[in-house]
Amino acid sequence: MSVLEEVDPQVAAIIQAERRRQAETLELIASENHVSAPVLEALGSVLTDKYAEGYPRKRYYCGNEYVDSVEQLAIDRAKDLFNAEHANVQPHCGTSANLAVYLAALKPGAKIMGMNLAHGGHLSHGMRINFSGIVYQAASYGVHEKTEMLDMDDVRRQVLAEKPDMLVCGASAYPRLIDFAAFGAIAEEASCPLLSDIAHIAGLVVAKVHPDPVPHSDFVTTTNHKTLRGPRGGIILCRKEWAKKIDEAVFPGIQGGPLEHVIAAKAVAFHEATRPRFKDYAAQIIANAQALAEALMDRGWRLVSGGTDNHLMLVDLRSQNEDLTGHQAAQWLAEAGLIANKNAIPFDPRPPVSTSGLRLGTPALTTRCMGAEEMRLIGGWIDEVLSSEGNKTVIMRILDGVRQLCRRFPIPKYNRF
Repeated sequence: MSVLEEVDPQVAAIIQAERRRQAETLELIASENHVSAPVLEALGSVLTDKYAEGYPRKRYYCGNEYVDSVEQLAIDRAKDLFNAEHANVQPHCGTSANLAVYLAALKPGAKIMGMNLAHGGHLSHGMRINFSGIVYQAASYGVHEKTEMLDMDDVRRQVLAEKPDMLVCGASAYPRLIDFAAFGAIAEEASCPLLSDIAHIAGLVVAKVHPDPVPHSDFVTTTNHKTLRGPRGGIILCRKEWAKKIDEAVFPGIQGGPLEHVIAAKAVAFHEATRPRFKDYAAQIIANAQALAEALMDRGWRLVSGGTDNHLMLVDLRSQNEDLTGHQAAQWLAEAGLIANKNAIPFDPRPPVSTSGLRLGTPALTTRCMGAEEMRLIGGWIDEVLSSEGNKTVIMRILDGVRQLCRRFPIPKYNRF
């Protein structure tokens, strides 16, 4: 019996149930992954006990010699991993990282311009009910209606017409490569700084299987827990001339004491991402996404933009069933042990609570060492569940297959890639 089971069996039982749920289902949510045992060990360490307001060697409390060491290690590793001039590893999440950048570089009421949320952008890039759309003016650019991809000439025209005080690029549901060099040139022409939010693709970037934003951006923000396969939290990378303002914006600007146990886990994840096998892992994420995409398209499902270049894809459910919503599709798949999320597609006629699309991703499946053969199998299962309109017999048969596949490909204690 563990200490937690002895002291608080209710919480222990819930954690065990979640561990079992993850082990017995297939995670297709593009923003989720499975961390390694070393990352989990750091997260559960005594570093959680220490208050460390400030920065290494500039703290407000005594007794920080060891948390100074681990935070400086995380900073150095982040800078080396991304080849960045400065890194702040304290943001609690990606949205906090974006807030700190806005606070450092803009005054309230300034105009930010990011990708339209309905076309795949993120709520912290100007959604009207998010702080980014409340404190700041927000404008947006979107994908071309025919190609469902960004047309950089069109983006340029829109940006120059809007004259934003900051240009934001990056997305939470865009299945194609992002041309950071083009965004950098547009920002320079518009005389505004560029923030590149790579929360979804950071692991692909550091593995050099996706274009790199750092040379073209004033600021780069990311989470750690998606393709980078680290703990939940965020970081900010920036050019050295912005370092002081960024650090002041994070603390004391928007946060108090940093979560040093999480920062230690970030350092572990950054170290793991430097290993040669991580590049193999990132390349396999993309190969798996393309195999899954092909399996679905072969069965008649239309994908937004016609496929994927990265770790995710968007399924237009109307291509097979005009009445099927993303909400219903995700529920049916979950019953079959296939965990996905509803998602709006560009120019979606349905509201966000229902949607016409489904977002699928391959980072977690790839962590379980699955390959193209398994992606084709999973694509077939998705098609069967949705085509049966949630038939219980079909769902139960596929659930059994999912559990068998999970036993063949358990969540690794130590990630092999």
